[in-house]
Formats: sequence, C-alpha cells, structure tokens
Amino acid sequence: MSRLITFVFGAAAGAAAMHFLDPTSGSRRRHQAASTATHASNVARGAVANATPSRSPDLDDVGLAHKVESEIFRDAEAPKGDVSVNVEAGVAYLRGTVADGDWIARLGDEAAHVDGIKGVNNLLHEPGKPAPAAEPRGAINDRT
Repeated sequence: MSRLITFVFGAAAGAAAMHFLDPTSGSRRRHQAASTATHASNVARGAVANATPSRSPDLDDVGLAHKVESEIFRDAEAPKGDVSVNVEAGVAYLRGTVADGDWIARLGDEAAHVDGIKGVNNLLHEPGKPAPAAEPRGAINDRT
C-alpha cells in the first residue's frame, strides 16, 4: 500500500511540474497561480480584520464629544440644533431644550452606549420646564 501512495504522490508531483514548467504556457500558469494565491491571502487577511474587534485609540474629551454627537444625531429626525454636547473627564453632559420627551430619554440612552463614555448627565428638558439640576461629580450616573 505504501508503494502505491508513493507512486500516486510522485505522479502528481510530476504532473504539476510538467504543468507549471511547460516552456510554452508555464509562465502564464505560474503567474495565474501566484495571483490566485495573493488573492486568497488578501481574502484571509480581510476575514481576520473583520473578525478582530477594532479598538479605537483613547480619545480625549473633545474627541469623545464628537463621537457622542455623531452617534446620537445619526437619525435624521434627531433635534440636532437644540442639543449641546460636552464631555468632561469622560462624562457626557447633554444640555438644551427638546420638545419631545421621548427624544430626551433616547438621546441620553444613546450617549450612554458610546464606547469610552463613563457616564451621562442628561440636562435636557422640554420648553417651559426648568432644566434639571446638574448632579455633583461623585453622583454621576455611571454606565453599567
């Protein structure tokens, strides 16, 4: 049985050598095989990159504020002009008047889920109602 396996592998190696070392079209075949191998390598690298969680570099407060704004204002209906976002020591402060109470809760919740935000102090309020009092630094709602 071992002689048969050796013969089969030898025949396969000879056929492959003849296929790629052919003087008339071997060069084209080798180039095609190299291109296919490069493509397969690039596909594998892309799969690894997609499977590996990306970790954004630690952002400063200004970068975090921009990140919060881009997340909470993603919806075209979001009240962009009515809300101010500020981040201090990783804590997002949302200020302004918003006519819809559902948006107030939604914006605060979305800001809390932004990667890098340690807590949210939602000071948004409806028109005609007083703004909520800012909580002292130690009592900020931490994200769990």
